Amino acid sequence: MVIPDYQSVMLPLLKYAGDGKEHRIRDAVEKLAEEFRLSEEERNELLPSGQQAIFKNRVGWASTYLKKAGLLNSGKKGYFSITRRGLDVLREKPPSIDVNFLKRYEEFNGFYNKDKQPVIDKPDIPRTESVEIKKDLDPEESLEIAYQKLHNELVSEILSIIKKCSPDFFESLVVDVLTKMGYGGSRADAGKAVGKSHDGGIDGIIKEDRLGLDVIYIQAKRWEGTVPRPEIQKFAGALIGKKAKKGVFITTSGFSKEAIEYADLTGNIILVEGEMLARLMIEYGAGVSKVKSYDVKKMDTDYFEDGVI
Repeated sequence: MVIPDYQSVMLPLLKYAGDGKEHRIRDAVEKLAEEFRLSEEERNELLPSGQQAIFKNRVGWASTYLKKAGLLNSGKKGYFSITRRGLDVLREKPPSIDVNFLKRYEEFNGFYNKDKQPVIDKPDIPRTESVEIKKDLDPEESLEIAYQKLHNELVSEILSIIKKCSPDFFESLVVDVLTKMGYGGSRADAGKAVGKSHDGGIDGIIKEDRLGLDVIYIQAKRWEGTVPRPEIQKFAGALIGKKAKKGVFITTSGFSKEAIEYADLTGNIILVEGEMLARLMIEYGAGVSKVKSYDVKKMDTDYFEDGVI
């Protein structure tokens, strides 16, 4: 079963409130999930941010739109109930309720015209390549998906360019990422430790923390194709020769299944493939700069709780 979009949820949600009682939004989510026959996996599937379940988010937005149209009424925190207008709509027995249906109400139009879903442009690309917002997604979900699309495109761009960088620059890039993540002490200390060794399969040694209580051995390689198991075995052997406890193998490409299995077997080697490296660069601000920031806020219902009559 495909998770229904927020407009498909509107009529079932209004019908759920049709008994005239005050209902918790949490109970509505569970009831509607049963009605739509969603599996446990579908109920728990998260938005790209990983902070909320998709279906719960869609029920929330369906509730918001119905309230803006005057079909539902907000009660105490986390509760809602049907209005007289909502009951009148149910008597009409509409086959469905969507945004176009709600546009019959002036209050909703006032809200909707201020809340039209934007097209978010990627900087420095033609208008035709802008991130399109699907109409069946709620505004919050659309924004998250647009953000994720831009993020994934940036990952591809970063990965493409680091594959063209010189070996020396790649090692310097690895130093920048590791120090921004909190390893290696100062940038100067880390620069001296990484990229200078090249001793027996080891490209460098970096402090695990600023105090240098432990060290991590580094292998940083630009690689065409998939890194095979023998390369990881060589690195593991080098670690044994150094009596090292921990190692990180960083590459611009990926690892074969056998290489991943062998690294897991050692228990002390972490593999960082190209896409993960690019995402770490974005997360920790290495080689990227902020273009725009959107601060999305929601109403604090606790603030208004004592004032609502």
